[in-house]
Parts: sequence; structure tokens; C-alpha cells
Amino acid sequence: MKQFLDFGSENACEKTSFTFLRQELPVRLANIMKEINLLPDNLLRTPSVRLVQSWYMQSLQEILEFKDKNADDEKVTYDFTDAVIKIRNRHNDVIPTMAQGVVEYKETYGTDPVVSQNVQYFLDRFYMSRISIRMLLNQHTLLFGGKVKVNPAHPKQIGSIDPHCRVSDVVRDAYENARNLCDRYYMNSPELILEEFNGCKSKTAVVFLQNAMRATMELYGDAMEYPAIHAQVALGTEDLTVKVSDRGGGVPLRKIDRLFTYTYSTAPRPSIDRSHAAPLAGYGYGLPISRLYARYFQGDLKLYSLEGYGTDAVIYIRALSTESIERLPVYNKSAWKHYKTMHEADDWCVPSKEPKDMTTFRSF
Repeated sequence: MKQFLDFGSENACEKTSFTFLRQELPVRLANIMKEINLLPDNLLRTPSVRLVQSWYMQSLQEILEFKDKNADDEKVTYDFTDAVIKIRNRHNDVIPTMAQGVVEYKETYGTDPVVSQNVQYFLDRFYMSRISIRMLLNQHTLLFGGKVKVNPAHPKQIGSIDPHCRVSDVVRDAYENARNLCDRYYMNSPELILEEFNGCKSKTAVVFLQNAMRATMELYGDAMEYPAIHAQVALGTEDLTVKVSDRGGGVPLRKIDRLFTYTYSTAPRPSIDRSHAAPLAGYGYGLPISRLYARYFQGDLKLYSLEGYGTDAVIYIRALSTESIERLPVYNKSAWKHYKTMHEADDWCVPSKEPKDMTTFRSF
């Protein structure tokens, strides 16, 4: 993060950015493309995954065209920036398209524990790679993609980074966005109580607040008053932490890990005839993608739930820009082995996925 800030704030040089990106982007694209090829053949054959593959292949080829071009030629750097913008736009729908590919595969071939584990492993790495690539693309295009180098709406930002960001303001803004959706869908919404302790812009706050509001509204139904959503922002020497707490009934311990599984959702999948009111959830990607955004710069996202009462969602972000180092997937022998090794049976007894009738134990 410090390098992003230093480069963008002190005499940002398009030539330097061009030289770096034409070398770095192919590496990141090629790494994740190798892992795509390790997916099950039937998944690779789905129309959606094939489309995603074609996007990555085209983007890699377009970047490689600049490999030996003269960095001192202004037309070359201009054409490169134009190519980067086209690549960024081409990849706008990568997440839903890859998700659709997984759905197509499951609907046609079903699934098994090994495939599910490998797909989860792959999607975490694939989407993290996408976050890192878009970070590079956005920084370059925002700094060099227009005649005006300063964004009038956010004049203090360095590319997509706001070095003067107040987290409490981000939380309030996220709350207003989530509240707008909640009011449209449920005709009401819980209030927000925000506390700041000596307190970075995070997309995860929006997801937390949406989940908290939906759980509260559905638990209390037609009640006239609803428990408030509590948010706390704390700044320490190492971590900046945001905690969002609700009284939406919580979830059982056995379901916590499921919430971070792609395509799993606690809300019903939206139907077409409900398009007049945007639903808060139903696609299953909010929490796992949010956790990747938190982990990208060495933070994390965790859920702590009290079933029957409510849930605490906690975002951890590194307080120092020097410690906010990119977390990137690397294709190597270890990654290859993960896809190719047959996972052996667990050496602990595996409980049922659903609770048993306790009367079955009384006979003992």
C-alpha cells in the first residue's frame, strides 16, 4: 500500500507504470490461467468458464504486444493505457460469469466433496488474483487514463486510494446504502449506533450491514421497533478493526464455515418477478468475496455468532501502510498438488451435516 501511495503522490510517471505493468500483468494473468486449466474437464467445458478463459487469453495477448515496444514513445504509453482500460472493462463481469459456470457444472454433473473442496480452493485464489489485477489496472487508468489527473469528486484520492479516509464515514455511508435497500424491500429498517475508538475504505462494510439488517427484519417480522445495528471502529498500533453487531437471531456454529462457501446463502435466491425491489441477498458471494478484500492487504474477516441472539462480524485491516502487503496466489508445485492429490479420509469421525434427533442417544 505504501508503494502505491508513494508512486501515485510523488511525480507519478506513466512510463514507470507502463514498464512495471507490461512485466507484472502477464505474470499474474499466466499464474491464474495455469490454475484454471487444472479444474475438472467438465467444469472447463461449461460455456461460462470457457468465456472467462477467452477473456484472460485475449487480455494476456494484448499485454504481451507491448513487451518490446519503446517506453519513451508517448504513443506507445497512450496505446497501452487505452489497452488497459479495455482489459479492465472486459473483465467487469468475471465474478458472476465464473459463478454461473459453477452453477452450470453442478446442475449438469452434480458434485462431490473432493470437487467442492478444489473449486472452493480455486475460487478463493482466482478471485484474489482478480482483485490484485484490478488494483493495478485501476491505479494506472485513474492516474493516467484521462486529461484530468485529479478526480473532481475525490480530489484527495491517489488513484483508487484515499489516504485521508475516515472509516467511520465509510461505515455511515455503507449503512445508508444498506438502509436504502432495506427500506425498499421491507418498508422499514433498523437504526445504526456507531462508536469510534481512536479511530481504508472497505467494501466489506456494506455486506455486513446488509446481512445484519436482513436478519433483524426477518426475525422481528411486523414489529414496530427493531433492535439497532451496532458498529464499532477501533484503531490500535497494528490493526484497524470494524465490528458490526446485530440481534438477528444468529446462526448455529456448524453453519459458520458454510457462510464462506461460494453459492451458499442464508437467503432465498431472488426470483425474476421480484425485480421491482432489489433483494439484499441470495447469491452467496457476499461474505467470501468480502473476506478476500479484507485479506488482500493482510487483514481478515471473521464471524462470531450467538445462536438465538445475534452475530458479530469483524473486519481487521492493517493500521500501517508499510504492513499492508499484497496477498497473492502463486502457481507452483504445491498448488498443482492440491488439485491432483486425492484427499484421504479424515482421521477424525465426521459428524452429520444436520442435527440428529437426541432421542437416538438416550438408548445408551
